[in-house]
Amino acid sequence: MGYGIRIRVRGKYALFTRPEMKVERVSYDVITPSAARGIIEAVYWKPAIRWVIDKIHVMREIEFTNIRRNEVSEKISESEARRRMNGANEPFYLSAIDYRQQRASMILKDVDYIIEAHFELTDKAGTEDTVEKHYNIILRRLRKGQHHHAPCLGTREFSAQVEIVEDGVFPSSPLTGTRDLGWMLYDLDFSNPGDIQPKFFKAEMIDGVIDLQHVEVKG
Repeated sequence: MGYGIRIRVRGKYALFTRPEMKVERVSYDVITPSAARGIIEAVYWKPAIRWVIDKIHVMREIEFTNIRRNEVSEKISESEARRRMNGANEPFYLSAIDYRQQRASMILKDVDYIIEAHFELTDKAGTEDTVEKHYNIILRRLRKGQHHHAPCLGTREFSAQVEIVEDGVFPSSPLTGTRDLGWMLYDLDFSNPGDIQPKFFKAEMIDGVIDLQHVEVKG
């Protein structure tokens, strides 16, 4: 296992939104690598380390359901927030009644994944940042069920149950055969904060496992 971890992530509902859907939200068939990384970072993240997702094990049959929910079509602008911070006295709020819209979403239900991941030290690591130190911290936090913020399955309303998998052998996926999942979001490139770019990969699931260790990522 080295300095990698295995966690089991479960939840009643999940929504890993396909970016090509502009109005109605439609989920990918499985959790994306970026969403998996986000769950781990909810438990433990520091500038000195970078989490890398190695494998995703899909532990249940993929099942979709449709829901409708109220959303707002607008958001408060940064400039308006800065005006209030600089002393403007106008009311500062967004009327949910005026901007409410009902939208449909196709989401996943009863999801269950085992995620294998490891971390690497970044160029922000100092002399006190050792792999042993960070590895022991993440293990301790997972064992105690601690997190910096609530881990979620794509969107904040769909909470995730996270537990560490420490046994040498864990249950195998009930899914068999090869399934082409098409192009899937891998992660976002934040190297230029002013121009954040999505990166995609050709996802293939073999016997319920998506192996990300040698995938070709394209911007």
